[in-house]
Amino acid sequence: MSGALVTVVCIAYNHEKYIRNALDGFLSQKTDFQYKIVIHDDASTDNTQAIIREYAEKYPELFVPILQEENQYQAGIGIMRNYIQPLLEGEYFALCEGDDYWCAPDKLQEQVDFMKNHEDYVACVHNTLRYNCRDNKSTLMYKKGRSRDITLEDVIWRGGSAFHTSSLLAKKELF
Repeated sequence: MSGALVTVVCIAYNHEKYIRNALDGFLSQKTDFQYKIVIHDDASTDNTQAIIREYAEKYPELFVPILQEENQYQAGIGIMRNYIQPLLEGEYFALCEGDDYWCAPDKLQEQVDFMKNHEDYVACVHNTLRYNCRDNKSTLMYKKGRSRDITLEDVIWRGGSAFHTSSLLAKKELF
């Protein structure tokens, strides 16, 4: 798996209904660089782990599965610090939880290109399309408009509303 510029990080728990969309979104990425996918399942009680195994067997050069038998989160163990961080490779990491997915095949390429052209940035994010499974309606997280910088103050004060985690690509040292 050496040579990856980006490590895609996916955390899953009981995401059987959604995980294929997430994994297919990772596989759909068109890039001029290598990336790998580290996916951690925290002892799901549905078929999430079986689906992850299926993809890891089919694409062993891309997927690094971490399949827990006991729930680490409930045990108070830091999943990111203990399981994900040691496996990060390359210059960047991108996040996408197992119940989210990427619908743009150029997502990683555009973000890496941006970061290479803006070396003073530590991360970049993009707008996110939110889909409501109950009423089958989609809305953008933010109204279309010009791009802007998000400051640390924005992230602290706005918390989860500053950006959606599935849109994040950041320099590895931020981890």
